[in-house]
Amino acid sequence: MAAPLRLKIGYGFGDMASSMFWKVFSYYLPFFYANIFGISLVDTGILLLVTRIWDAVSDPMMGAIADRTKTRWGKYRPYLLWVAAPFSICGILLFTTPDWAYGAKLIWAYATYILMMTVYTGINVPYGAMLGVITDDSGEKTVFSSYRMFFAYAGSFIALFAWDPLCSMFNDGFGFSIQSSWQAAMTVIATGCLILFLLCFMLTREQLTSVSPATLGKDIKALVTNRPWWLLNGASLCSNLFNTVRGATVAFFFADVIGGEQHIMLFSISILLYSGLFLGVGEVANMVGVALAVPVTKRFGKKTTFILVDLLLIIFSVIFFTLSPVSNTGLILMLVLQVIISVLTGVMSPLVWSMYADVSDYSELKTHSASTGLIFSSASMAQKFGGAIGGAAVMWLLSGCGYIERTDTNPAIDIVQPESAISCLWMLMTFIPAGVALLSMVVVWFYPLDTNEMNRIVRELHIRREAVADSSVASARSHIVQPD
Repeated sequence: MAAPLRLKIGYGFGDMASSMFWKVFSYYLPFFYANIFGISLVDTGILLLVTRIWDAVSDPMMGAIADRTKTRWGKYRPYLLWVAAPFSICGILLFTTPDWAYGAKLIWAYATYILMMTVYTGINVPYGAMLGVITDDSGEKTVFSSYRMFFAYAGSFIALFAWDPLCSMFNDGFGFSIQSSWQAAMTVIATGCLILFLLCFMLTREQLTSVSPATLGKDIKALVTNRPWWLLNGASLCSNLFNTVRGATVAFFFADVIGGEQHIMLFSISILLYSGLFLGVGEVANMVGVALAVPVTKRFGKKTTFILVDLLLIIFSVIFFTLSPVSNTGLILMLVLQVIISVLTGVMSPLVWSMYADVSDYSELKTHSASTGLIFSSASMAQKFGGAIGGAAVMWLLSGCGYIERTDTNPAIDIVQPESAISCLWMLMTFIPAGVALLSMVVVWFYPLDTNEMNRIVRELHIRREAVADSSVASARSHIVQPD
């Protein structure tokens, strides 16, 4: 039976909040650290790698904790209430630039980023695990995933589209310094995230009670012997690596290849093209892809859809390399390709979360124990490893190719980059993501949970759950004391 619309919308609000932060972190934080906060590209790369590796490692810990949480609100839902305010506060601290010496600022960057990612794990892992207890229907899980990703991309669009105007408003309109303007912009975004998480808590309910493992050791043993879990982790890491490499490069690409803001003529209309608009248009296109995910996966199946999307991502990423950003036509075609690529990644996003729910069902059938939180924490772990590797790789590759940082407090200072750095930026937007998509396609080829296999698993789980429920009822009746 289809779940109520209220429940789907409420669930979507949670990832809307998470994605507003995540996309700003992924796309603007590297630029912020290197050009506004004031630390070197190499130190920025190390910072992104170390903090996100810790963040990724902490995900399974949080998953195990959430699996063992018992409250009147359920296992996973209460964390939406408990962690919402710390989540927003830590985001503001992350974009705060203290007027300290270089070493002290670097320590502040590590402390605030580790704190932010720890809090992000504390709310995002339980939120993701809720998908496993909202419904037991595999098709409905894809629908919930689609609502989740639709709202996620809506939130990302709002954050990315508004980021540059917010920074400009506080900098130019209110006279804030460039550092304070970025902090103020994050304060606005953080306030919206707080409200969305609270709405998610109020509108959602946990409909199922998953079977918890007897011990954490059994939980972990079941996980590491789960072959579909390993393969899906690899594919998920590649998917997030693809998005992070392209996304983290965009601000640099616009500043140094396109030359900052550019006016383009489209149907006799002048449009100001800038990095936030480019990324924001991508988020809208992601939403279209999310809407297409359900009908496409019903037609082809989850596994086949994943492989086809990877193939198309390779093709269009390579085509992007042939464009000229110095002409009006080239800029328009670049925007068109951004839309196409983003539609494809939009189809991919709900697939990953829905497939993790399938892996959870596979685990429950195989081991008689559902470690839902731990399995879904691995999805977040793969996302963060992809972000860590992608963000660090962008910084280190640019540094190795001679990229010149903007050390002045004004990030718009005119700098001419060497040809090696320009070539590196082109590769980061095209052939490097294409190679990642190729690797993802190969990994998914060996993923065993196709449509037929999942139909069998769902049928057998349904029979087992009914048997457990009947046994529980019979046991309860046997303990009723009959009157004399």
